[in-house]
Amino acid sequence: MTIQWTELIVFGVLFLGVSGMGFVAARWRRPKDMEHLDEWGLGGRNFGGWITWFLIGGDLYTAYTFVAVPALVFGAGAVGFFAVPYTVVIYPMLFLVLIRLWSVSHRHGFVTPADFVRSRFGSPTLALVVAITGIVATMPYIALQLIGIEAVLKAMGVQGHLPIIIAFAILAAYTYQSGLRAPALIAFVKDVLIYVVILAAVIYIPLKLGGWGEIFGAAQAKFDASPNPGDGILLNANNQLQYATLAFGSALALFLYPHSVTGILASKNRDVIKRNMSALPAYSLLLGLIALLGFMAIAAGITPIGTDMNTVVPNLFDKMFPDWFTGVAFAAIGIGALVPAAIMSIAASNLFTRNIYKEYMKKDASPAQEAKVSKIVSLVVKIGAVLCILLLDPSFSIDLQLIGGVIILQTLPSVGLGLYTRWFHRGALIAGWAAGMGFGMWMLYNVSSPTKPHWAGSAFPLEKFGLDTKMTLYAGLLAVAMNLIVTVLVTLVLKALKTPDGADGTVDDDYFADEGDKGVDAGELEKEPIAST
Repeated sequence: MTIQWTELIVFGVLFLGVSGMGFVAARWRRPKDMEHLDEWGLGGRNFGGWITWFLIGGDLYTAYTFVAVPALVFGAGAVGFFAVPYTVVIYPMLFLVLIRLWSVSHRHGFVTPADFVRSRFGSPTLALVVAITGIVATMPYIALQLIGIEAVLKAMGVQGHLPIIIAFAILAAYTYQSGLRAPALIAFVKDVLIYVVILAAVIYIPLKLGGWGEIFGAAQAKFDASPNPGDGILLNANNQLQYATLAFGSALALFLYPHSVTGILASKNRDVIKRNMSALPAYSLLLGLIALLGFMAIAAGITPIGTDMNTVVPNLFDKMFPDWFTGVAFAAIGIGALVPAAIMSIAASNLFTRNIYKEYMKKDASPAQEAKVSKIVSLVVKIGAVLCILLLDPSFSIDLQLIGGVIILQTLPSVGLGLYTRWFHRGALIAGWAAGMGFGMWMLYNVSSPTKPHWAGSAFPLEKFGLDTKMTLYAGLLAVAMNLIVTVLVTLVLKALKTPDGADGTVDDDYFADEGDKGVDAGELEKEPIAST
């Protein structure tokens, strides 16, 4: 495949331009001292409404939006639209949970979800489990962003791994220098480009293809000829349950991801978060339009490069747009990968620094030492994301995000429910996590496809439970159900045995106040009204 020089030059200019903004961001709202996690990892905890809107939008709507969702719609049809209801139902959850988490974190100086769990349940072991889970779940999500960049490079005729390594090095360098300020500043450009490209695509491409009737007709013809009973432009009896559980499970997982929490904790007050939770659903409308690119690709006769389904949308843009605008569209995808990848690596490195390094390696670490370690770990996390691509290599890149969702969902009892109750025993939460994680990994291992015998996604076939049905369910929801059942049962047993709760076996409701450990009084969260500051 020949290199498309016009596209590559436009892409390169825009990509390098926003990368330069990433380095300049270190001087934007520059504090007296960047060597502190509150500054490097949370942007000074002082982002206002507009910055937070672009930051969280750039954080939650990623290269996955541009590449993976349309690729799933192209390959499977209506089930790929699960991302639309999932990003609608998520905001009431975020409103209820993350506003409360912001209040507690702001009051006690928490930087990560595991910080909260450590103080809430008095268990460094449980906090360690939550931290490791968050880091591991984030790896495939960062990998998904790198896959988005790789897809547009392939469409421009650029082969080999060197370009993606260069892009990775640029991302690592400006994240290391500027911290969360870099993606916050770049997010402005990223969102403007995405809105321009998508609005142009949903108007211009249907006109060239003969209208929406032709597009849906071509998609219907393709899926009618498919042997897969779950394919189609409408849901059917075989995939409706998978669609519903996937949407709900993905929504539950999203607010548990460390990068979601990082974007929220960077806000300067609760009102900023409330306004953003009301305004961010505007992105969900955009997501629905992006998903339709999958049907447009079918009508345009697009074929992926080799077996790489992630190249469907880049190839569509390459065929339908003039070269210069294709370069703009590719830059939107590439920049749409840079912003979330930076936030995710920062969030994962904060988890390591606060809940592994400081807890187990250097308890007296200074703020400057914490910031230095977090910067280094952010580089290691990106390397781990590249390994995810090499080792997992899923048929659809969206599988990477869904596999990560199964993993992060196992922190729901500790983080999500822990914000409202301390009834669960810390030992039971660890037992439930182990049961849910083991069950989830077993299900993921047993998901197969025509090209892969194992690890082929997160749609678990119920026939493997001995049921006479072709229906599938999202493995993450089944795994977290197992987690909750075990957690409740073990809690009941331990309470019946009068097993002491807390890190030292004697933690009572006044432990944190007595010890001055910047922790949460066990009764404080229940008593604190949601609307308080």
